[in-house]
Amino acid sequence: MKVCIVSDSHDNRALLATAVHDAKQHGAEVILHCGDVVAPTTLRGLPPLGLPVHVIHGNNTGDLVAMHYVMQKFPDIIHYHGMDASLELAGRKIFLVHYPHYAQAMALTGDYDLVCCGHDHRFLIEDIVNVKGGHTTLVNPGTVGGIGKPPTYVIGDLETMEFTVLPVPVEQLVMQNSDPVTPHQTA
Repeated sequence: MKVCIVSDSHDNRALLATAVHDAKQHGAEVILHCGDVVAPTTLRGLPPLGLPVHVIHGNNTGDLVAMHYVMQKFPDIIHYHGMDASLELAGRKIFLVHYPHYAQAMALTGDYDLVCCGHDHRFLIEDIVNVKGGHTTLVNPGTVGGIGKPPTYVIGDLETMEFTVLPVPVEQLVMQNSDPVTPHQTA
């Protein structure tokens, strides 16, 4: 099973929908959104694409009541999990969280095959040796919304556990919110 991993769409409907459309062309069967959707209406462009979306909120939670309304309107497509999510897809245990430091800690537990995060708008694919002596893949897809960096997403294959960062295929004219912002401070 192939997955599309996105984060930090920050209200940019066009870029999110374009990334998901492109991922579907690459064989994605499900979308994992690692938070900072902001306005839940940002997700309304995804149901017509027909892929289930597992979404959490980040530090920009937006209107959580409206998020529940969007989820109720598209119950077979939009699956909102709150601040984090523990999923099983294609026999793989997956954890979604917004913050990279939290993701790093969850990857180290060895309880998951894949841990996905966002927040700092920097893409990363890393193999973590966990405390159980196994390996967990940590993925940060960067910002699909193009906030301060070019818009990116990750396509991944849960069978082979291979993941690739891809640019969202858009013209510079379409990009919104592309002015640099104050970078997040990380330790």
